[in-house]
Amino acid sequence: MLSLLKDHLSEEFFSILGPDFSEKDYTHLDLSSQKTSEVDLDLSTEFALENYIHSYLNQKKAKAAFGGYLEQRNLYSRSSYFGMETTGNKRDIHLGLDIWAPSGTLIYAPTDGIVHSLKNNTNHGDYGPTLVLEHHTHKLRWYSLYGHLALDTLSKFNSGERITKGEAFASLGSNEVNGNYPPHLHYQLIFDLEGYIGDYPGVTSEGKLNYYSNNCPDPNLVLNFGI
Repeated sequence: MLSLLKDHLSEEFFSILGPDFSEKDYTHLDLSSQKTSEVDLDLSTEFALENYIHSYLNQKKAKAAFGGYLEQRNLYSRSSYFGMETTGNKRDIHLGLDIWAPSGTLIYAPTDGIVHSLKNNTNHGDYGPTLVLEHHTHKLRWYSLYGHLALDTLSKFNSGERITKGEAFASLGSNEVNGNYPPHLHYQLIFDLEGYIGDYPGVTSEGKLNYYSNNCPDPNLVLNFGI
């Protein structure tokens, strides 16, 4: 499936934060367990993390930060939602790519899609308002998930509606609605949605990493950030 997707993703995708963000406006951000321990970052609430990201962006003279695919993080230990699986494995490996930017930042469609489903995932540390798009590329069906959106996104669309490449269709939500995180987009590619509606696991354990890393390929196949 991954090789098929790579073969068919030959188009030039629209920038996900649109024309107001150029390549020089982005910087890579490491939020791995190792890094946050090194800087002694308090992750018990979103506020210390938000201050850290704000300072980091100022230091890098950037407007947005990106990163996190398959990153092992201790960020999720603050929420019981990411507790132990029945196998005893801790869910702490991130399956999407995060883009950290101010609340209200517009999100643009990198490519054409059909609204598959929407949902407000309200667990502490969850996605908050979430939209899933369905894509068909040379007979290959795949999905993209947008998490931590503004609440009004959920009332803008119905399942089955088309979103066109380059369309500003959503914006980033604040910490009050986005699962209690600093404002950011969780962007994730998915082959098999497994029956989920407006949702899909965005964090997994080491024991299930092989399955999920194959079902959720690197979002940078679409986003094309220079990592």
